[in-house]
Amino acid sequence: MIQDFARVLREKIRTDMNNYADDLASGICRNFDEYQKLCGVIQGLSLAERHVMDLLEKVEKLDE
Repeated sequence: MIQDFARVLREKIRTDMNNYADDLASGICRNFDEYQKLCGVIQGLSLAERHVMDLLEKVEKLDE
């Protein structure tokens, strides 16, 4: 059950991260402050995804 939760959460995080990266690439930022903020959001989502992946690996190893 935790594996399903982690996979769904990771997919949602990845979708959000890709959408923000697409926004960044399309030039949505009106100034450098908005650019920095969007980069920070993407960085935070990337970190969250890594934590979810690490948790998933640990759970899968416990199941073996």
